[in-house]
Amino acid sequence: MRQFFIQFENRDTLCHELSWSHYRILLKVEKVDARNFYMDECRKSRWSVRELKRQLDTFYYERLLSSQDKIAVKQEMKNHAEELTTKDIIKDPYVLEFLGIEKYEKLLEKDLESELISHLAEFLLELGRGFSFVGRQKRFYIDGENFFIDLVFYNYILKCFVLIDLKMGTLAHQDIGQMQMYVNYYTREMMNEGDNEPIGIILCSDKSDAIVKYTLPEDNKQIFASKYMPYLPSEEEFAKELKRERELIETDRI
Repeated sequence: MRQFFIQFENRDTLCHELSWSHYRILLKVEKVDARNFYMDECRKSRWSVRELKRQLDTFYYERLLSSQDKIAVKQEMKNHAEELTTKDIIKDPYVLEFLGIEKYEKLLEKDLESELISHLAEFLLELGRGFSFVGRQKRFYIDGENFFIDLVFYNYILKCFVLIDLKMGTLAHQDIGQMQMYVNYYTREMMNEGDNEPIGIILCSDKSDAIVKYTLPEDNKQIFASKYMPYLPSEEEFAKELKRERELIETDRI
């Protein structure tokens, strides 16, 4: 693992373009040449996490190496490429090392928002495909009371508004309820003809997956909670995150 992590650190140009979930999967590819091939294909072809898994499961790299008709293999891959879904677009976590925040530096929510706006180009790359910026502190009224959404984007692939609320502390169920209200408002008042229902992302420094699971309905497709990491994690933190994900997978199987 250490050998891969060093290589991972040295490929800085990919850090802003692939999600943490991509790297979790790539970590399991033992052959360096194959791993680098899949990393580059993810970057160039904008593979979703699901698409990366599919290409690994079908041994795309090995088939390409062994085939005498490489064009046919590549065309087959394109023909079976899957359309992106909401879950393909949403990341968890988002890595914000481009902000240059020190490891133990404390920020207020308004400071984090300002930093993200100041580095909007890098943030758009981290968000992924299809995002365009709409505005910050978007205000709306309900019964004479003002409400403000921290950041609003539009995703032209999913054809929907994406609302982002920033939370510096541990996510609480009240935060999810607040985002539900934001999403409901945009669903009923702001959608244009041809739009799909808006998505809400609560970007927080820490969260309980159990709180998220039991606050949201089982058929939830609109609200997501994602952690943000202000710096590229150390090898130990990387391993800890992988362990946490494995435990979540095992829990879901019970």
